[in-house]
Amino acid sequence: MNVAELLAEARAAGRRYLCEDEVKEILGGMGIPATSCRLAHNEEEAVELARELGYPVVLKVRSPLIAHKSDTGGVALNLADSRQVRLAYREIMARATAVDPAAAVTVQPMASPGREMIIGVTTDRQFGPVLMCGLGGVFTEILGDVSFRLIPVNSDVARNMIRSLRGYRLLAGYRGAPPADEEALVNILVKVSELVATYPQIRELDLNPVVVYDRGALVLDARLILAG
Repeated sequence: MNVAELLAEARAAGRRYLCEDEVKEILGGMGIPATSCRLAHNEEEAVELARELGYPVVLKVRSPLIAHKSDTGGVALNLADSRQVRLAYREIMARATAVDPAAAVTVQPMASPGREMIIGVTTDRQFGPVLMCGLGGVFTEILGDVSFRLIPVNSDVARNMIRSLRGYRLLAGYRGAPPADEEALVNILVKVSELVATYPQIRELDLNPVVVYDRGALVLDARLILAG
């Protein structure tokens, strides 16, 4: 299913909030790299998917009614075997079904650590869609180390967004650490801009975290909200 069809299907169902697996399918349609996100409808499917993806894996709650998965105990990281997957599945579903009886679980590979970033889009009533980029973790939550530009942006503007961050030295290479792949991050920013410019019905987009490696970058979690 292409991007337009996915967005139209959600609209037809009266949904504004898209689930992570749907958002990652949209990202894939734009050439934005993201972790695999496989839907499990029951415990046995979760175990089978974990085996196919290879351990360790991550389980996350899948529900349009639960936007902040971690806040509701809906994420289990670094699961090393089928026993841990079964236990995590039961715990997540016990919490989730109290909120949404139709909740399910996604299974994803556990990504390697890297430098965490956050990329987002909000829509300003006066200026339209605005692209945001910042260093992830405490740099976003405590220091507010983020930059903003109006959409659309090209690669030069995206690069300037990244280099304007106070913590840019952590990406460029600090105390002997190799530099992160800045161009991979630039590419994601440009493609996010293209996505929102092409589909103005996207009101909000949150990619957090986006892990940047020495080579390449990967979106680990994503949410999308359509205009009402």
